[in-house]
Amino acid sequence: MKSRNRLHLAVAGLSVLAAGVAGFAMLPGAPVRAQANAVQAISASDKKQGAEAHPQLLQEYGGGLTGPQATYVESVGKTIAVQSGLSNARGDFTVTLLNSPVNNAFAIPGGYIYVTRQLVALMNNEAELAGVLGHEVGHVAARHAAKRESAATRNTILGVLGSVLSTAVLGNSAAGQIGQRLFSTGSQLLTLKYSRSQETEADNLGITYLGRAGYDPRAMSTVLQSLANQTALDSQIAGQGNSVPEWASTHPDPASRVRAALLRAGTTATGMTNRDTFLTRVRGLTYGDDPNQGIVDGRTFTHPQLRLAFQAPAGFSLVNGATSVAISGQSGKGEFASGKYSGDLSAYVRSVFAGLSSQGQFAPDTLQTTTINGIPAAYGTARTTSNGSTVDVVVYAYDWGQGQAFHFATISQAGQAGQFDSMFRSIRRINATEASAVKARKLDVVTVKSGDTVQSLGARMAYTDRPVDRFLVLNALTASSRLVPGQKVKLIVY
Repeated sequence: MKSRNRLHLAVAGLSVLAAGVAGFAMLPGAPVRAQANAVQAISASDKKQGAEAHPQLLQEYGGGLTGPQATYVESVGKTIAVQSGLSNARGDFTVTLLNSPVNNAFAIPGGYIYVTRQLVALMNNEAELAGVLGHEVGHVAARHAAKRESAATRNTILGVLGSVLSTAVLGNSAAGQIGQRLFSTGSQLLTLKYSRSQETEADNLGITYLGRAGYDPRAMSTVLQSLANQTALDSQIAGQGNSVPEWASTHPDPASRVRAALLRAGTTATGMTNRDTFLTRVRGLTYGDDPNQGIVDGRTFTHPQLRLAFQAPAGFSLVNGATSVAISGQSGKGEFASGKYSGDLSAYVRSVFAGLSSQGQFAPDTLQTTTINGIPAAYGTARTTSNGSTVDVVVYAYDWGQGQAFHFATISQAGQAGQFDSMFRSIRRINATEASAVKARKLDVVTVKSGDTVQSLGARMAYTDRPVDRFLVLNALTASSRLVPGQKVKLIVY
Protein backbone atom coordinates (compact mmCIF):
# COMPACT_ATOMS: atom_id res chain seq x y z
CA MET A 1 0.00 0.00 0.00
CA LYS A 2 1.64 3.19 -1.18
CA SER A 3 1.67 6.33 0.92
CA ARG A 4 -0.52 8.51 -1.23
CA ASN A 5 -3.98 9.96 -0.84
CA ARG A 6 -5.84 8.59 -3.83
CA LEU A 7 -5.62 4.82 -3.75
CA HIS A 8 -8.78 3.66 -5.54
CA LEU A 9 -9.06 3.01 -9.25
CA ALA A 10 -12.41 3.28 -11.01
CA VAL A 11 -13.60 -0.21 -11.87
CA ALA A 12 -15.76 0.79 -14.82
CA GLY A 13 -12.84 2.39 -16.58
CA LEU A 14 -10.82 -0.81 -16.43
CA SER A 15 -13.18 -3.30 -18.05
CA VAL A 16 -11.77 -3.00 -21.55
CA LEU A 17 -8.21 -2.83 -20.25
CA ALA A 18 -8.64 -5.91 -18.10
CA ALA A 19 -9.94 -7.85 -21.05
CA GLY A 20 -6.46 -7.59 -22.52
CA VAL A 21 -4.50 -8.88 -19.54
CA ALA A 22 -3.23 -12.43 -19.20
CA GLY A 23 -2.74 -13.72 -15.67
CA PHE A 24 -0.46 -16.63 -14.80
CA ALA A 25 -3.33 -18.28 -12.91
CA MET A 26 -3.20 -21.89 -11.82
CA LEU A 27 -5.97 -23.09 -14.10
CA PRO A 28 -5.38 -26.62 -15.45
CA GLY A 29 -6.84 -28.25 -18.51
CA ALA A 30 -6.52 -31.22 -20.80
CA PRO A 31 -3.53 -31.04 -23.16
CA VAL A 32 -4.29 -29.53 -26.54
CA ARG A 33 -2.16 -28.90 -29.58
CA ALA A 34 -0.84 -25.37 -29.88
CA GLN A 35 -2.63 -23.44 -32.60
CA ALA A 36 -0.82 -23.35 -35.91
CA ASN A 37 -2.69 -20.29 -37.15
CA ALA A 38 -0.64 -17.40 -38.43
CA VAL A 39 0.28 -14.97 -35.68
CA GLN A 40 -0.99 -11.43 -36.13
CA ALA A 41 1.91 -9.01 -35.78
CA ILE A 42 1.82 -6.14 -33.30
CA SER A 43 -0.39 -3.47 -34.84
CA ALA A 44 -0.44 0.28 -34.36
CA SER A 45 -3.70 -0.04 -32.41
CA ASP A 46 -2.11 -2.70 -30.18
CA LYS A 47 0.81 -0.40 -29.46
CA LYS A 48 -1.54 2.46 -28.65
CA GLN A 49 -3.65 0.31 -26.30
CA GLY A 50 -0.58 -1.05 -24.55
CA ALA A 51 1.03 2.37 -24.15
CA GLU A 52 -2.16 3.75 -22.58
CA ALA A 53 -2.54 0.81 -20.19
CA HIS A 54 1.11 0.57 -19.15
CA PRO A 55 1.21 3.47 -16.63
CA GLN A 56 -1.94 2.26 -14.90
CA LEU A 57 -0.59 -1.27 -14.60
CA LEU A 58 2.63 0.04 -13.11
CA GLN A 59 0.62 2.00 -10.56
CA GLU A 60 -1.51 -0.98 -9.62
CA TYR A 61 1.46 -3.32 -9.22
CA GLY A 62 3.80 -1.12 -7.20
CA GLY A 63 5.80 0.27 -10.10
CA GLY A 64 8.55 -1.18 -12.25
CA LEU A 65 11.94 -2.03 -10.80
CA THR A 66 15.23 -0.84 -12.27
CA GLY A 67 18.75 -2.11 -11.81
CA PRO A 68 20.61 -5.30 -12.72
CA GLN A 69 17.82 -7.75 -11.84
CA ALA A 70 15.31 -5.84 -13.95
CA THR A 71 17.76 -5.61 -16.85
CA TYR A 72 18.31 -9.37 -16.70
CA VAL A 73 14.58 -10.15 -16.68
CA GLU A 74 14.08 -7.75 -19.59
CA SER A 75 16.75 -9.51 -21.64
CA VAL A 76 15.28 -12.98 -21.06
CA GLY A 77 11.80 -11.69 -21.78
CA LYS A 78 12.76 -10.17 -25.10
CA THR A 79 14.63 -13.34 -26.10
CA ILE A 80 11.53 -15.47 -25.58
CA ALA A 81 9.10 -12.88 -26.97
CA VAL A 82 10.69 -12.76 -30.42
CA GLN A 83 10.05 -16.52 -30.73
CA SER A 84 6.30 -15.82 -30.88
CA GLY A 85 6.17 -14.24 -34.34
CA LEU A 86 4.56 -11.09 -32.97
CA SER A 87 7.72 -9.23 -33.95
CA ASN A 88 11.31 -10.08 -34.81
CA ALA A 89 12.56 -6.85 -33.23
CA ARG A 90 13.50 -7.07 -29.56
CA GLY A 91 12.84 -3.35 -29.26
CA ASP A 92 9.15 -3.89 -29.96
CA PHE A 93 8.72 -5.53 -26.55
CA THR A 94 8.62 -3.82 -23.15
CA VAL A 95 9.41 -6.27 -20.34
CA THR A 96 8.86 -5.04 -16.78
CA LEU A 97 9.89 -6.53 -13.45
CA LEU A 98 7.13 -5.37 -11.09
CA ASN A 99 7.68 -4.37 -7.47
CA SER A 100 4.90 -6.63 -6.23
CA PRO A 101 4.82 -9.28 -3.47
CA VAL A 102 2.29 -11.52 -5.26
CA ASN A 103 3.05 -14.39 -7.62
CA ASN A 104 1.85 -13.11 -10.97
CA ALA A 105 2.75 -12.51 -14.58
CA PHE A 106 0.73 -11.19 -17.49
CA ALA A 107 0.97 -9.55 -20.90
CA ILE A 108 -1.13 -7.11 -22.90
CA PRO A 109 -1.28 -6.35 -26.62
CA GLY A 110 1.36 -3.99 -27.92
CA GLY A 111 4.35 -6.01 -26.73
CA TYR A 112 4.04 -5.31 -22.99
CA ILE A 113 5.08 -8.18 -20.71
CA TYR A 114 5.14 -8.19 -16.89
CA VAL A 115 6.33 -10.45 -14.10
CA THR A 116 6.47 -9.76 -10.37
CA ARG A 117 9.65 -10.01 -8.34
CA GLN A 118 7.87 -12.49 -6.07
CA LEU A 119 7.26 -14.95 -8.89
CA VAL A 120 10.82 -14.53 -10.18
CA ALA A 121 12.14 -15.37 -6.70
CA LEU A 122 10.12 -18.60 -6.74
CA MET A 123 11.83 -19.74 -9.94
CA ASN A 124 14.99 -21.81 -9.94
CA ASN A 125 16.51 -21.27 -13.37
CA GLU A 126 16.43 -19.04 -16.42
CA ALA A 127 14.40 -21.51 -18.46
CA GLU A 128 11.57 -21.26 -15.93
CA LEU A 129 11.62 -17.47 -16.24
CA ALA A 130 11.51 -17.78 -20.03
CA GLY A 131 8.69 -20.32 -19.77
CA VAL A 132 6.48 -18.07 -17.66
CA LEU A 133 7.07 -15.06 -19.91
CA GLY A 134 6.54 -17.25 -22.96
CA HIS A 135 3.21 -18.41 -21.54
CA GLU A 136 2.07 -14.79 -21.25
CA VAL A 137 3.26 -13.92 -24.74
CA GLY A 138 1.38 -17.01 -25.91
CA HIS A 139 -1.89 -15.55 -24.62
CA VAL A 140 -1.31 -12.44 -26.71
CA ALA A 141 -0.13 -14.34 -29.80
CA ALA A 142 -3.25 -16.54 -29.66
CA ARG A 143 -5.47 -13.45 -29.29
CA HIS A 144 -7.08 -14.90 -26.18
CA ALA A 145 -7.97 -11.47 -24.82
CA ALA A 146 -9.93 -10.57 -27.95
CA LYS A 147 -11.77 -13.89 -27.82
CA ARG A 148 -12.86 -13.27 -24.22
CA GLU A 149 -13.37 -9.50 -24.41
CA SER A 150 -17.13 -9.71 -24.94
CA ALA A 151 -17.55 -11.85 -21.84
CA ALA A 152 -15.26 -9.59 -19.84
CA THR A 153 -17.14 -6.43 -20.76
CA ARG A 154 -20.48 -8.03 -19.88
CA ASN A 155 -19.30 -8.61 -16.33
CA THR A 156 -17.49 -6.47 -13.79
CA ILE A 157 -13.80 -7.39 -13.75
CA LEU A 158 -13.09 -8.68 -10.27
CA GLY A 159 -9.94 -9.17 -8.29
CA VAL A 160 -9.34 -12.36 -6.37
CA LEU A 161 -11.17 -11.21 -3.26
CA GLY A 162 -14.04 -9.78 -5.23
CA SER A 163 -14.68 -13.09 -6.93
CA VAL A 164 -14.70 -14.92 -3.63
CA LEU A 165 -16.92 -12.38 -1.95
CA SER A 166 -19.50 -12.03 -4.68
CA THR A 167 -20.03 -15.77 -4.99
CA ALA A 168 -19.66 -16.86 -1.37
CA VAL A 169 -21.43 -13.99 0.38
CA LEU A 170 -23.16 -11.54 -1.90
CA GLY A 171 -24.24 -13.34 -5.03
CA ASN A 172 -24.96 -11.30 -8.16
CA SER A 173 -27.60 -8.88 -6.88
CA ALA A 174 -27.18 -5.18 -6.20
CA ALA A 175 -25.42 -6.08 -2.97
CA GLY A 176 -23.09 -8.19 -5.03
CA GLN A 177 -22.24 -5.11 -7.07
CA ILE A 178 -21.38 -3.32 -3.83
CA GLY A 179 -19.03 -6.13 -2.90
CA GLN A 180 -17.46 -6.08 -6.33
CA ARG A 181 -16.72 -2.38 -6.01
CA LEU A 182 -15.30 -2.92 -2.54
CA PHE A 183 -12.91 -5.68 -3.49
CA SER A 184 -12.05 -4.97 -7.10
CA THR A 185 -8.93 -2.99 -6.19
CA GLY A 186 -5.79 -4.69 -4.97
CA SER A 187 -2.69 -6.42 -6.22
CA GLN A 188 -4.48 -8.85 -8.53
CA LEU A 189 -7.15 -6.57 -9.96
CA LEU A 190 -6.18 -7.01 -13.58
CA THR A 191 -5.73 -10.79 -13.71
CA LEU A 192 -8.18 -12.08 -16.28
CA LYS A 193 -9.32 -15.67 -15.91
CA TYR A 194 -8.92 -17.54 -19.16
CA SER A 195 -10.61 -20.80 -20.06
CA ARG A 196 -8.95 -24.15 -19.40
CA SER A 197 -8.19 -24.64 -23.07
CA GLN A 198 -6.71 -21.16 -23.40
CA GLU A 199 -4.46 -21.63 -20.36
CA THR A 200 -3.29 -24.94 -21.77
CA GLU A 201 -2.75 -23.47 -25.21
CA ALA A 202 -0.63 -20.72 -23.64
CA ASP A 203 1.36 -23.40 -21.77
CA ASN A 204 1.94 -25.24 -25.04
CA LEU A 205 2.95 -22.10 -26.90
CA GLY A 206 5.34 -21.23 -24.09
CA ILE A 207 6.87 -24.70 -24.38
CA THR A 208 7.26 -24.19 -28.13
CA TYR A 209 8.98 -20.85 -27.59
CA LEU A 210 11.32 -22.45 -25.05
CA GLY A 211 12.44 -24.99 -27.62
CA ARG A 212 12.95 -22.35 -30.30
CA ALA A 213 15.11 -20.29 -27.93
CA GLY A 214 17.22 -23.30 -26.94
CA TYR A 215 15.83 -23.74 -23.42
CA ASP A 216 14.82 -26.99 -21.74
CA PRO A 217 11.06 -27.17 -22.46
CA ARG A 218 10.46 -29.11 -19.24
CA ALA A 219 10.92 -25.83 -17.37
CA MET A 220 7.24 -25.01 -17.93
CA SER A 221 6.27 -28.06 -15.92
CA THR A 222 8.71 -27.41 -13.08
CA VAL A 223 7.71 -23.77 -12.59
CA LEU A 224 4.03 -24.76 -12.60
CA GLN A 225 4.83 -27.33 -9.93
CA SER A 226 6.60 -24.72 -7.80
CA LEU A 227 3.65 -22.37 -8.12
CA ALA A 228 1.25 -25.15 -7.12
CA ASN A 229 3.44 -25.97 -4.11
CA GLN A 230 3.61 -22.32 -3.06
CA THR A 231 -0.17 -21.99 -3.37
CA ALA A 232 -0.68 -25.04 -1.17
CA LEU A 233 1.78 -23.76 1.45
CA ASP A 234 0.16 -20.31 1.49
CA SER A 235 -3.21 -21.98 2.08
CA GLN A 236 -1.81 -24.03 4.96
CA ILE A 237 -0.16 -21.00 6.56
CA ALA A 238 -3.44 -19.09 6.27
CA GLY A 239 -5.19 -21.96 8.05
CA GLN A 240 -7.18 -23.08 5.03
CA GLY A 241 -5.69 -26.56 4.84
CA ASN A 242 -3.86 -28.15 1.94
CA SER A 243 -6.18 -26.90 -0.76
CA VAL A 244 -6.42 -24.80 -3.86
CA PRO A 245 -7.30 -21.21 -2.91
CA GLU A 246 -10.90 -20.13 -3.32
CA TRP A 247 -10.21 -18.09 -6.45
CA ALA A 248 -9.19 -21.25 -8.31
CA SER A 249 -11.93 -23.51 -6.96
CA THR A 250 -13.58 -23.86 -10.34
CA HIS A 251 -10.40 -25.55 -11.60
CA PRO A 252 -9.32 -27.59 -8.57
CA ASP A 253 -6.55 -29.73 -10.06
CA PRO A 254 -3.37 -27.77 -10.85
CA ALA A 255 -1.44 -31.06 -10.90
CA SER A 256 -3.07 -31.99 -14.22
CA ARG A 257 -1.66 -28.85 -15.80
CA VAL A 258 1.80 -29.81 -14.56
CA ARG A 259 1.44 -33.31 -16.02
CA ALA A 260 0.17 -31.96 -19.32
CA ALA A 261 3.10 -29.56 -19.64
CA LEU A 262 5.61 -32.31 -18.86
CA LEU A 263 3.96 -34.68 -21.35
CA ARG A 264 4.19 -32.13 -24.13
CA ALA A 265 7.79 -31.19 -23.29
CA GLY A 266 8.97 -34.80 -23.07
CA THR A 267 11.12 -36.37 -20.40
CA THR A 268 14.49 -36.16 -22.15
CA ALA A 269 16.71 -33.30 -21.06
CA THR A 270 17.30 -31.01 -24.02
CA GLY A 271 18.27 -27.38 -23.99
CA MET A 272 19.72 -25.07 -21.38
CA THR A 273 18.43 -24.03 -17.99
CA ASN A 274 21.16 -21.52 -17.02
CA ARG A 275 20.53 -22.18 -13.34
CA ASP A 276 23.74 -20.67 -11.94
CA THR A 277 23.43 -17.57 -14.11
CA PHE A 278 19.84 -17.09 -13.02
CA LEU A 279 20.61 -17.43 -9.31
CA THR A 280 23.51 -15.00 -9.56
CA ARG A 281 21.48 -12.41 -11.47
CA VAL A 282 18.35 -12.42 -9.27
CA ARG A 283 20.17 -12.43 -5.94
CA GLY A 284 19.22 -9.43 -3.84
CA LEU A 285 15.61 -9.15 -4.98
CA THR A 286 13.22 -7.88 -2.32
CA TYR A 287 11.02 -10.76 -1.17
CA GLY A 288 7.56 -10.25 0.23
CA ASP A 289 6.41 -6.75 1.07
CA ASP A 290 8.43 -3.65 0.28
CA PRO A 291 8.67 -1.49 3.46
CA ASN A 292 7.90 1.55 1.31
CA GLN A 293 4.47 0.00 0.74
CA GLY A 294 4.06 -1.38 4.25
CA ILE A 295 4.77 -4.83 5.67
CA VAL A 296 2.41 -7.69 6.48
CA ASP A 297 3.77 -9.89 9.27
CA GLY A 298 1.23 -12.53 10.18
CA ARG A 299 -1.97 -10.65 11.08
CA THR A 300 -0.19 -7.31 11.59
CA PHE A 301 0.25 -4.57 8.99
CA THR A 302 2.87 -1.90 9.64
CA HIS A 303 3.67 1.07 7.43
CA PRO A 304 6.89 2.78 8.55
CA GLN A 305 6.45 5.86 6.34
CA LEU A 306 2.84 6.49 7.30
CA ARG A 307 3.73 5.58 10.91
CA LEU A 308 0.69 3.34 11.35
CA ALA A 309 -0.09 -0.24 12.32
CA PHE A 310 -3.15 -2.43 12.76
CA GLN A 311 -3.96 -6.08 13.36
CA ALA A 312 -6.50 -8.31 11.61
CA PRO A 313 -8.80 -10.46 13.75
CA ALA A 314 -7.89 -14.06 14.51
CA GLY A 315 -8.74 -16.28 11.55
CA PHE A 316 -8.19 -13.52 9.00
CA SER A 317 -5.22 -13.01 6.68
CA LEU A 318 -3.78 -9.86 5.12
CA VAL A 319 -2.56 -9.32 1.57
CA ASN A 320 -0.77 -6.06 0.86
CA GLY A 321 -1.29 -4.47 -2.53
CA ALA A 322 0.05 -1.33 -4.13
CA THR A 323 -3.18 0.57 -3.41
CA SER A 324 -4.82 -1.21 -0.48
CA VAL A 325 -4.53 -3.99 2.07
CA ALA A 326 -7.01 -6.84 1.63
CA ILE A 327 -8.42 -8.60 4.70
CA SER A 328 -9.76 -12.09 4.06
CA GLY A 329 -11.46 -14.72 6.18
CA GLN A 330 -14.11 -17.40 5.87
CA SER A 331 -16.76 -15.24 7.56
CA GLY A 332 -16.09 -11.87 5.96
CA LYS A 333 -13.85 -9.71 3.80
CA GLY A 334 -12.43 -6.23 4.05
CA GLU A 335 -9.86 -3.75 2.84
CA PHE A 336 -7.82 -0.90 4.28
CA ALA A 337 -7.29 2.04 1.98
CA SER A 338 -7.34 5.81 1.62
CA GLY A 339 -9.26 8.35 -0.41
CA LYS A 340 -9.80 12.01 -1.11
CA TYR A 341 -10.34 13.86 2.16
CA SER A 342 -11.72 17.38 2.66
CA GLY A 343 -11.42 17.43 6.46
CA ASP A 344 -15.01 16.27 7.15
CA LEU A 345 -14.72 12.69 8.40
CA SER A 346 -18.47 11.98 8.26
CA ALA A 347 -18.56 13.14 4.65
CA TYR A 348 -15.57 10.91 3.97
CA VAL A 349 -17.44 7.86 5.30
CA ARG A 350 -20.43 8.69 3.11
CA SER A 351 -18.19 9.04 0.06
CA VAL A 352 -16.64 5.62 0.69
CA PHE A 353 -20.11 4.08 0.92
CA ALA A 354 -21.15 5.79 -2.30
CA GLY A 355 -18.03 4.45 -4.01
CA LEU A 356 -18.97 0.86 -3.12
CA SER A 357 -21.97 0.96 -5.45
CA SER A 358 -21.78 1.29 -9.21
CA GLN A 359 -24.76 3.66 -8.98
CA GLY A 360 -23.10 5.74 -6.26
CA GLN A 361 -26.27 5.70 -4.14
CA PHE A 362 -25.24 3.39 -1.30
CA ALA A 363 -25.38 5.18 2.08
CA PRO A 364 -24.89 4.22 5.74
CA ASP A 365 -27.96 3.49 7.90
CA THR A 366 -26.15 4.98 10.90
CA LEU A 367 -23.10 7.20 11.28
CA GLN A 368 -21.21 7.93 14.52
CA THR A 369 -17.98 9.61 15.61
CA THR A 370 -15.48 8.45 18.22
CA THR A 371 -11.76 8.45 19.07
CA ILE A 372 -9.47 5.42 18.65
CA ASN A 373 -6.07 5.51 20.37
CA GLY A 374 -6.18 9.31 20.25
CA ILE A 375 -7.15 9.37 16.57
CA PRO A 376 -10.43 11.05 15.51
CA ALA A 377 -12.66 8.43 13.86
CA ALA A 378 -16.09 8.03 12.31
CA TYR A 379 -17.94 4.92 11.27
CA GLY A 380 -21.06 4.00 9.39
CA THR A 381 -22.97 0.74 9.03
CA ALA A 382 -25.53 -0.49 6.53
CA ARG A 383 -27.54 -3.68 6.19
CA THR A 384 -28.66 -4.97 2.81
CA THR A 385 -30.01 -8.17 1.27
CA SER A 386 -28.39 -10.43 -1.29
CA ASN A 387 -30.23 -13.44 -2.74
CA GLY A 388 -32.24 -13.82 0.43
CA SER A 389 -29.15 -13.45 2.64
CA THR A 390 -28.71 -10.34 4.77
CA VAL A 391 -25.23 -8.78 4.99
CA ASP A 392 -23.65 -5.96 6.97
CA VAL A 393 -21.31 -3.36 5.47
CA VAL A 394 -19.13 -1.23 7.75
CA VAL A 395 -16.89 1.72 6.87
CA TYR A 396 -14.57 2.87 9.68
CA ALA A 397 -12.50 5.98 8.93
CA TYR A 398 -9.68 7.83 10.70
CA ASP A 399 -8.44 11.41 10.44
CA TRP A 400 -4.66 10.95 10.21
CA GLY A 401 -3.91 14.66 10.10
CA GLN A 402 -2.41 16.89 7.42
CA GLY A 403 -5.39 16.36 5.13
CA GLN A 404 -5.12 12.57 5.05
CA ALA A 405 -7.66 9.92 6.07
CA PHE A 406 -7.68 6.13 6.05
CA HIS A 407 -10.53 3.67 6.29
CA PHE A 408 -11.55 0.07 6.64
CA ALA A 409 -14.47 -1.24 4.60
CA THR A 410 -15.82 -4.68 5.55
CA ILE A 411 -18.64 -7.01 4.53
CA SER A 412 -19.93 -9.98 6.50
CA GLN A 413 -23.08 -11.96 7.13
CA ALA A 414 -25.71 -10.04 9.09
CA GLY A 415 -24.89 -9.93 12.78
CA GLN A 416 -21.22 -10.83 12.29
CA ALA A 417 -19.80 -7.33 11.73
CA GLY A 418 -18.59 -7.30 15.34
CA GLN A 419 -15.81 -9.73 14.42
CA PHE A 420 -13.95 -6.73 12.96
CA ASP A 421 -14.26 -4.52 16.07
CA SER A 422 -10.85 -5.49 17.42
CA MET A 423 -9.27 -4.54 14.08
CA PHE A 424 -11.06 -1.18 13.99
CA ARG A 425 -9.74 -0.44 17.51
CA SER A 426 -6.23 -1.72 16.81
CA ILE A 427 -5.10 1.03 14.45
CA ARG A 428 -2.42 3.19 16.07
CA ARG A 429 0.47 5.49 15.35
CA ILE A 430 3.94 3.99 15.65
CA ASN A 431 7.02 5.82 16.84
CA ALA A 432 10.32 6.33 15.05
CA THR A 433 11.93 3.35 16.77
CA GLU A 434 9.17 0.99 15.63
CA ALA A 435 9.30 2.42 12.13
CA SER A 436 13.07 1.95 11.84
CA ALA A 437 12.73 -1.68 12.97
CA VAL A 438 10.73 -2.55 9.82
CA LYS A 439 13.16 -4.16 7.39
CA ALA A 440 12.80 -5.77 4.01
CA ARG A 441 13.39 -9.46 3.37
CA LYS A 442 15.83 -10.21 0.56
CA LEU A 443 16.57 -13.17 -1.68
CA ASP A 444 20.04 -14.55 -0.99
CA VAL A 445 21.92 -17.38 -2.70
CA VAL A 446 24.31 -19.55 -0.70
CA THR A 447 26.52 -22.51 -1.50
CA VAL A 448 25.83 -25.71 0.43
CA LYS A 449 28.69 -26.72 2.69
CA SER A 450 29.55 -30.09 4.17
CA GLY A 451 27.19 -30.79 7.04
CA ASP A 452 24.43 -28.50 5.81
CA THR A 453 20.97 -30.04 5.79
CA VAL A 454 17.51 -28.99 4.72
CA GLN A 455 16.72 -28.38 8.39
CA SER A 456 19.83 -26.32 9.15
CA LEU A 457 19.47 -24.11 6.09
CA GLY A 458 15.72 -23.82 6.53
CA ALA A 459 16.32 -22.50 10.03
CA ARG A 460 18.17 -19.55 8.48
CA MET A 461 15.04 -18.34 6.67
CA ALA A 462 13.74 -14.98 7.92
CA TYR A 463 10.47 -16.47 9.14
CA THR A 464 9.29 -17.86 12.46
CA ASP A 465 6.44 -19.87 10.92
CA ARG A 466 7.15 -22.91 8.74
CA PRO A 467 10.74 -21.86 7.85
CA VAL A 468 11.79 -25.32 6.60
CA ASP A 469 8.66 -25.72 4.49
CA ARG A 470 9.24 -22.28 3.01
CA PHE A 471 12.84 -23.24 2.20
CA LEU A 472 11.73 -26.44 0.48
CA VAL A 473 9.13 -24.74 -1.71
CA LEU A 474 11.47 -21.86 -2.56
CA ASN A 475 14.07 -24.31 -3.85
CA ALA A 476 11.73 -26.88 -5.44
CA LEU A 477 12.88 -29.51 -2.92
CA THR A 478 11.08 -32.15 -0.90
CA ALA A 479 11.54 -33.29 2.69
CA SER A 480 13.58 -36.26 1.43
CA SER A 481 15.89 -34.15 -0.73
CA ARG A 482 19.60 -34.48 0.04
CA LEU A 483 21.79 -31.43 -0.32
CA VAL A 484 25.20 -31.77 -1.99
CA PRO A 485 28.22 -29.62 -1.05
CA GLY A 486 28.75 -27.03 -3.77
CA GLN A 487 25.05 -26.87 -4.62
CA LYS A 488 23.52 -23.40 -4.71
CA VAL A 489 20.24 -22.76 -2.86
CA LYS A 490 18.09 -19.73 -2.15
CA LEU A 491 17.40 -18.25 1.27
CA ILE A 492 15.18 -15.41 2.40
CA VAL A 493 17.07 -13.18 4.83
CA TYR A 494 16.78 -9.72 6.40
